[in-house]
Amino acid sequence: MNEINQRLESLREVMRREHLSAFIFPSTDAHQSEYVADHWQGRTWISGFNGSAGTAVVTMKSAALWTDSRYFLAAEEQLKGTEFQLMKQKIEGTPTISEWLAQELQGENAEVGLDGMVNSYHEMMGLIADLRKSGGITVRTNLDPLGLIWTDRPAIPANPVEIQPMEFAGESVASKISRIRTALRQRHADGMLISALDDIAWTLNLRGTDVHCVPVFVSYLLISSQQVSLYVDSAKINDEVKAYLTENGISLYPYNKVAEGLERYSEYNILLDGDETSYFLWKTVKCQEIIAGKSPIPAMKAQKNDREIAGFRQAMLRDGVAMVKFLRWLKPAVEAGGQTEISIDRKLTSLRAEQHLFRDISFDTIAGYQAHGAIVHYEATPETDVALKPEGLILIDSGAQYQDGTTDITRTIALGPVTEEMKHVYTLVLKGHIQLELAKFPDGASGTQLDALARECMWREGYNYLHGTGHGVGAYLSVHEGPHQIRMEWKPTPLRAGMTVTDEPGLYLSGKFGVRIENTLLIKDYQTTEFGKFLQMESLTLCPIDLTPVDFSMLQPEEIEWLDTYHRDVFEKLSPYLEGEDLEWLREATRPVDRVMSSGR
Repeated sequence: MNEINQRLESLREVMRREHLSAFIFPSTDAHQSEYVADHWQGRTWISGFNGSAGTAVVTMKSAALWTDSRYFLAAEEQLKGTEFQLMKQKIEGTPTISEWLAQELQGENAEVGLDGMVNSYHEMMGLIADLRKSGGITVRTNLDPLGLIWTDRPAIPANPVEIQPMEFAGESVASKISRIRTALRQRHADGMLISALDDIAWTLNLRGTDVHCVPVFVSYLLISSQQVSLYVDSAKINDEVKAYLTENGISLYPYNKVAEGLERYSEYNILLDGDETSYFLWKTVKCQEIIAGKSPIPAMKAQKNDREIAGFRQAMLRDGVAMVKFLRWLKPAVEAGGQTEISIDRKLTSLRAEQHLFRDISFDTIAGYQAHGAIVHYEATPETDVALKPEGLILIDSGAQYQDGTTDITRTIALGPVTEEMKHVYTLVLKGHIQLELAKFPDGASGTQLDALARECMWREGYNYLHGTGHGVGAYLSVHEGPHQIRMEWKPTPLRAGMTVTDEPGLYLSGKFGVRIENTLLIKDYQTTEFGKFLQMESLTLCPIDLTPVDFSMLQPEEIEWLDTYHRDVFEKLSPYLEGEDLEWLREATRPVDRVMSSGR
């Protein structure tokens, strides 16, 4: 019996003892984070599947794992030899979790277990309703079987917390808390519980290293009309941070006492965000009224202040220097042989690590060569890693955490000769990218209203991509930051000056290749007319776009003008920090389009 099946047997022993017919393991932690600390990697531990998104469900006789198209190939490989069957989300014929459980548990007086601490209130309420409709299945939420069977479970991280200096934060803690309380009064709320780790880090101008790729620390923050309470492991707080919190009127309590804090909360009502608050903590609240609503913090955090914007610009300069050094190295290294998807990832990370204020990568690098580039969120493993050849396309999506800003960039590079199909698809993606960067739009328009700009040239030819076109980026925080997005699905959050957002259209031809081109942009003022205030985009990312695979006959004059202007800006800003072969490579990579065309590349 393999290790995963042994774990399932241990789980089923607990289920028998507790009279449970099934147990559901989400990918989330107690804070509904995108990236979770090892302590909460229970779905990975029980199933063996390590993708970032998925849900494992175990009954007494069967097991299944739901994940999306990003991970179909990886999940199929990782689930081999286990009881788990792969459930491909959004594929016709795939049952939902509640539908599958209704079929599996048919005829039983079934009770399904979930850990109420790691499932959000909204997710839990939706699942409870679905299971009731699917055959009267009841739900139990007060058991975490992993605490009984995961004998070497990693502890909750206790890494030190550090202060984010005002030169990078740009706004004091007192100012932020005052703004939060004003927003709460506008909703007639006396206080709120903050569970989202990046919102806590932003509010308190603190950072940590508890979570891979995201500079946050495990904690809760409870704000009332008169008090602010931070629930955090005291081992994480040194004397400097303790004094800083005291100076800002923040009371400290143990992390595991947050439920008691909610029980003692003495205000009349409290605002809770059902997407961020766990079911267990929601049910713990004892005050007279819960105001269910979205936290006001993400909208505040999304609009960057002048110091944060300046930090982004400096971080992008250093990141651009690292990218130029990497791209100058890449093709000769591939031609020399011995390079793989994993080896070039390591090289890029090492070049970033040389830069001032580098702290970490901002997400695991996607380096997909040829057919792997068609897997939208492919991450190379020792089992899937392939050697690079001086031909075809490689898609590299990467980023870094610098103390003054977070970066996110994708470049698709021709490593040698490319096909006409590759050039055509590459140019369609480039056109979409440029059209979004050229956008001028009314203040308050939503990202959904802009999304078609990046897709229209593709739609004309019957192409499309299923991921979003853009997301917000944090100021030395999460690389994926809301609430605004640019995507086909309706996202009503208004776009405002000061927001960062990515521009990353792509096309993916299964089994062949993929293309994505991404810059991080700043939304800024354009002009005010009798029809109102208008906004525009500015590229923060500084890195040449590979012109080798471009079919210039497909580009409009304004698109060629944008390319020349962008590349001129990249050269002017990066050239003072480069020399020798790196500088000469940059000069060649940013030359005007007419010179590229006249030279025959």
